[in-house]
Amino acid sequence: MLLALCSCNVSPQAIDYGNDACHFCSMTIVDKVHAAEIVTKKGKVYKFDATECMVNFLKDFDATEVGLYLSNNYTEPESLIDATNATFLISENVPSPMGAFLSAFKNKSDAEKAQSEKGGALYNWEELLGHFNQ
Repeated sequence: MLLALCSCNVSPQAIDYGNDACHFCSMTIVDKVHAAEIVTKKGKVYKFDATECMVNFLKDFDATEVGLYLSNNYTEPESLIDATNATFLISENVPSPMGAFLSAFKNKSDAEKAQSEKGGALYNWEELLGHFNQ
C-alpha cells in the first residue's frame, strides 16, 4: 500500500537543462525560459523544450490523464508555473525554441508589460489551445 502511494506523486520534476530531451521533438532542453512539463495523475513526467511542444503533444494524448500542465515563467528562468493559470504572449520579437514565439507569464501584468514592449497577442490557456488547434 505504501509503495502505491509513493509511486503516484503528482508533482513537478526539475528539468536538467542541457541533458533532458523534449518528449515531443527529442531536442535537448536548453532554454530556461520556454521549457514545459506535463505530470500525469499517476505521476509520470513528460518534459518539453517549449510550451508549443507540450501543446502539440496534447493532440495525441488523453488530456483526462493530465494532473499538471506546467510552463517556465518568462520572468523567472527555470521556474515552472501552472500553465492553466498563466498568460501567454505570442510575439515575433520573443523567439522560442520551436519558432512559435510563445512565452508564458505567471502574472498577467508581466505579460502585458512584455506585450507593450515587444508587441504580439495575449492568450489564456484555453485560448492558446484553440489557437494551436486551428
